[in-house]
Amino acid sequence: MTTDPCDGCGREVRIAGGIGDMWSSEQSATGGMMLELADGTDHFLCSDCIEALPDEREVRAEDVAALDERTD
Repeated sequence: MTTDPCDGCGREVRIAGGIGDMWSSEQSATGGMMLELADGTDHFLCSDCIEALPDEREVRAEDVAALDERTD
């Protein structure tokens, strides 16, 4: 199993596929995705952090930085 830290909360997120899954019969999905934001920055975010991003405007790096301050 391969993991990568979420840029929002820092939690290790499972990355599906790759050599780590070759010898495993366990089939599970990736827990996040890489997003390119309106300001041109790229961030890997877990599903929970993606849900916490603002819907009413284009997302920027400042929004990702604010995710580690949330308490939900």
